[in-house]
Amino acid sequence: MATLLLLGLFDNPGTGQWIFLSVGAVCLFGVFLPTAIFMENQRKEKDAFYKAETLRRLTETSGEGAKAVLDHLRQEERMKQIKTREGMKIGGVINLGVGIGLIIFLRALIGGEPIYLCGLIPGLIGAAMLAYVFFLAAPLE
Repeated sequence: MATLLLLGLFDNPGTGQWIFLSVGAVCLFGVFLPTAIFMENQRKEKDAFYKAETLRRLTETSGEGAKAVLDHLRQEERMKQIKTREGMKIGGVINLGVGIGLIIFLRALIGGEPIYLCGLIPGLIGAAMLAYVFFLAAPLE
């Protein structure tokens, strides 16, 4: 610490803030995020293992077990498709709302220039997502 003071690094009052923010960024991106990603991957791997083990045991029990497993897999796949579609619907509505809000905001902020047209970018992305979900996606089974 004495050497830092001797070098004159703390002459500027904002230097302490930058050091604090630098240490915080290193902790966030160097420790917390990799740990969280590792733990999430471990959880997914454990869930997949238990699911595979359960399905294996069901198929080995009886002849009806195989039919139950197939029905379960079909239902699970259908729920996954429904969840994906609902997520795309929500994402499309949010993007459409952001685009409309951006157009209104920029039109009121900068009236004379056509800069407000950049609100069309998220708006058209949202419209494309909604068009895909309602018109182009394969029907659910």
